[in-house]
Amino acid sequence: MKYLYGIIFLFSINARAQVNPGPRFSAMAGAGVSLQDVWSLQQNQAGIASLKRISFAVGFQKPFAGYELSTQSAVLALPVKQYVFGIGFQRYGLNAYSEQRAGLTYARSFGNKLFTSLNFNYHVLKISGYGSAQTYSVEAGLQYQINKDFLIGLHVANPGKGEYRGGVNASVPSRLQIGAAYSFSNKVVIALAAEENLSGTADGKLGIEYKLVELIALRGGVSANPFKQYAGFGLNYSHFTLDMAVASQPIVGYSPQIALSYEF
Repeated sequence: MKYLYGIIFLFSINARAQVNPGPRFSAMAGAGVSLQDVWSLQQNQAGIASLKRISFAVGFQKPFAGYELSTQSAVLALPVKQYVFGIGFQRYGLNAYSEQRAGLTYARSFGNKLFTSLNFNYHVLKISGYGSAQTYSVEAGLQYQINKDFLIGLHVANPGKGEYRGGVNASVPSRLQIGAAYSFSNKVVIALAAEENLSGTADGKLGIEYKLVELIALRGGVSANPFKQYAGFGLNYSHFTLDMAVASQPIVGYSPQIALSYEF
């Protein structure tokens, strides 16, 4: 019965919630289209183009606490001169139903102002007793540094509205994101984002990050459709970063997640 409930939720919730952008961006309401981090591989891949060191991260999320659903993610960014190559993997679902995505990213910086990316994904959908189906999708991203404090971002995912083959009536979410991030100081960053699912739904997001001390960052945010609240924190020590976040969902409650990153 729990499997049945899980599959019902998988098909009834907004598919955008199935993409885990990592705890830092999640704690800021998912307003990460104009932020730069290794977890940008899950939201706007242009955000890795400014990275100067190899970065690796793994994450775990319980999309709906109390249900047998989980998301496992891993991302890797590899800078090579003015280029950065990225690899991302995510598995979402349960034993009876799962979605897997593997992505390969090519990102490039043009000076210290313009950052671009192109990403190719391979998707696999598995349903117990019914087999599996596959498809591909493309994503493209752009970020522009207006000045040292102000960054804007744009990202489009699956503009071709690719669908799974093999007789499965399902498709990969298609969406457009635009946003901006402003650093009021070396302690406070505010991020805004607007997102439109190409099926017609739209959402607005606001996130804030406050660096309490050099090792600790506090985060929070809200989104509009539906109204959701987010909170989290990050701990930085040497080359390691531990991030945690929790999001509220009006129907099924809280969704906690955790991630560990390492910068070489």
